Amino acid sequence: MLVDLTSKGVTGKEVQALLETVGITVNKNAIPFDPLLPNKASGIRLGTAATTSRGMRESEMVEIAAPIDEMIVARDDEVKLAQIRSRVTALTNRFPLYAGETY
Repeated sequence: MLVDLTSKGVTGKEVQALLETVGITVNKNAIPFDPLLPNKASGIRLGTAATTSRGMRESEMVEIAAPIDEMIVARDDEVKLAQIRSRVTALTNRFPLYAGETY
């Protein structure tokens, strides 16, 4: 899914870096008729392969979408960002990368 961030006043590059700090991986991506250069981009691209391979479903997608928006809004609030990090960690701990597999 491609998300246009122009109404949020941030670039895709900024959001990509911000979300990486809490363990959410997205890619900056140009939107149609993007006024920004590709190295900044006005959007982000979200995929579900990594989440569904961990066993996450629709309800967890809502749990992921909320902190993405909250992080963009609270990007300068370290207390709020720490709370969001904690929620993301709790979610990912419920769905380990290699559940049931041994190496």
